[in-house]
Amino acid sequence: MYGGPVVKFLDDAHWFDVTRLEYPDGRIARIQEAWIQLSPRYVCFYNKWDPGAITPRHGHHGDHSIFVTRGQVSDGTHVCGPGAHIMLEYGDTFGPWEAGPEGCEMYGVIMGVGHPFLDKTAWRTYLAERGIVEHPCPPPPLPLWSAGLSVLPAD
Repeated sequence: MYGGPVVKFLDDAHWFDVTRLEYPDGRIARIQEAWIQLSPRYVCFYNKWDPGAITPRHGHHGDHSIFVTRGQVSDGTHVCGPGAHIMLEYGDTFGPWEAGPEGCEMYGVIMGVGHPFLDKTAWRTYLAERGIVEHPCPPPPLPLWSAGLSVLPAD
């Protein structure tokens, strides 16, 4: 416990890429993330998606709540714009999600350590069918308590 409220500002957060995709036309679409608050019990984050950025079908080790603040994102069934809330419970999966033509921004909270799980083979097939190349993202700096965990999907 902190003994009271903790106030942090998005402008002070460290940003890093969690996705970098190269499309057949040569453009790069990224998803950038900033951790606003990180603990062994939860992660609070903010994402900025470039237009057309995509995430794989995936889940997280913890309940996952997302609130769209700008732009839109779609999973092919749901088009989620500003004010949309997306809830995913621990063990469930969602996606692939694709950002709309103006990109997307969202605030999220994942309970627990939050690291993702997905079928990397299915993701690579999905990208290859579309001629999209995934470029590696360097891992972000992690606190000491997170030793052995990864916030980016393992190969």
